Amino acid sequence: MRRSVTVNTTIGLIAVFGMFGMLSGALAQETPAQMVAPLFLKVDWVRPASQEDTSLRYTPVQENIADPNVEIHYYGPGAKQILTTGNPESDVRPYGVWTGTAEGPFAITFGMKNGNYVDLTGLANVRWFTKTSGFHVVRPVVKLADGTLLVGDRTFSSVPKLTLSEFSLTDIRWIKLEPERMVTVNSGRSPTNEVWAPNPDLTRVAEVGFADLYPGSGHGTGGYIHLAGIEVYGKTVPRGARSSR
Repeated sequence: MRRSVTVNTTIGLIAVFGMFGMLSGALAQETPAQMVAPLFLKVDWVRPASQEDTSLRYTPVQENIADPNVEIHYYGPGAKQILTTGNPESDVRPYGVWTGTAEGPFAITFGMKNGNYVDLTGLANVRWFTKTSGFHVVRPVVKLADGTLLVGDRTFSSVPKLTLSEFSLTDIRWIKLEPERMVTVNSGRSPTNEVWAPNPDLTRVAEVGFADLYPGSGHGTGGYIHLAGIEVYGKTVPRGARSSR
């Protein structure tokens, strides 16, 4: 009798664990799709016909972006002093932009030509390939629907090789930028002289990009940023839509 009970109990446990395993498998198949925001924009750098001389570096222009629906924006005097770098055919040193020749701070951002915004809250994130030299770090930059330009306190450095980073923007603190000089400015009155932007509306972001707040050291390896591909994941918000906040 004891043997029969043990066998039946064992069979019952196997059945329960089998059902649990099937359920876990089903959840595992559904979870990735639920946990990833849709792709909003992707920046792949390409070499257009106008930059056919491979021995030269060029100022990056609109034609350097593979997707014609993505628009590039420049902030600060150093933005148009950066150069293209790398090889479109290389996985080791992929094509991108290099900031060593920028004589001052700048930001490069990207948005959709149709004017749609992206909701960067919740499951939204950014992926990019970066490499730095010296004390240079890559910082995320966003331009809100009301035109406010913000730089984040999250930094990325990867001396001496290109590194893929993926990050959420929900836990980043932001400081307002003056677009012309690319310097940080106070975001409003604060009894403790804090410069952090209070509760920025990331549900409607017009542009996403990166900043280098240090001048480059010139040609060579003294101080620079090399940035390759960028992907922004988040819910698309039509331009005329109101904020959900």
